Amino acid sequence: MNVPATPELPVAVIGAGPSGLAAAAHLLDQGIEPLVLEAGRQAGAAVREWAHVRLFSTWGEVIDPVAEKLLASTGWTRPDPDTYPSGGDWAEQYLQPLADTLGHRVRLGTTVTGVSRTGRDRIVDADREQQPFVVHLTHADGREERIFAHSVIDASGTWATPSPAGGSGLAALGEHAASDRITYRVPNLKNPATRARYAGRRTAVIGSGASAFTALAYLADLAKSKDGTGTKGVWILRRGISGSTFGGGEADQLPARGALGLAAKAAVDEGHADAVTGFRTERSNATPTAA
Repeated sequence: MNVPATPELPVAVIGAGPSGLAAAAHLLDQGIEPLVLEAGRQAGAAVREWAHVRLFSTWGEVIDPVAEKLLASTGWTRPDPDTYPSGGDWAEQYLQPLADTLGHRVRLGTTVTGVSRTGRDRIVDADREQQPFVVHLTHADGREERIFAHSVIDASGTWATPSPAGGSGLAALGEHAASDRITYRVPNLKNPATRARYAGRRTAVIGSGASAFTALAYLADLAKSKDGTGTKGVWILRRGISGSTFGGGEADQLPARGALGLAAKAAVDEGHADAVTGFRTERSNATPTAA
């Protein structure tokens, strides 16, 4: 196996999302060659899947300073730092231009399927720390490749591996079988087909994070609309409701995040969602839908 000298090897960065591209910009700023490996066909592929969701941080808070310096050299215009981008805005106006600026250092349609140390395995581990990394790749056309790297930064995130509905970090019994009724994403209710799926129905929202708050607020807005009569949310929480359940409210350091929590609270207070507390999901049973 012909391995280049370690100092000549790049640092492999897994994922061309906000963290991965910012890491690449910082490496380049320090004179270190990065190689960004992205499974999607565009930079920010995961962010684009929630393009309809607005961030609760402003543009001024979601642009890395070193990445901005790199972009500025290309004539890039920074968006208004006091406005709030959607996921789609973030991808199109920042992540894609940053990836374009990094150029050949970003490889799209490239999935990392394994990372190891060159010549070392589960049995042979002598001087393991001194060996360069070997990264196994699968390309979109099915072609496989192995590259060598000085270091590896995993910035792939958790979008492709969302938390399951069940307790103990495991899927509930029957959760996979009911996958046609379960989504781990905030629904895009501006999409007519998605909107029709939720309108007039009861939807369980499990969790107490920003995604749950957003889903509750979206469902409440749908319930108030002409085509949303009968729409109801059932908010399922493992703990009881306390003063901190809805975040910082008006005192939140991020005003938009506080407003999101207040919108979720309003959904409950106005009767558009029922809160069920002290609940852990053990089983999910799919029942036939009436014709």
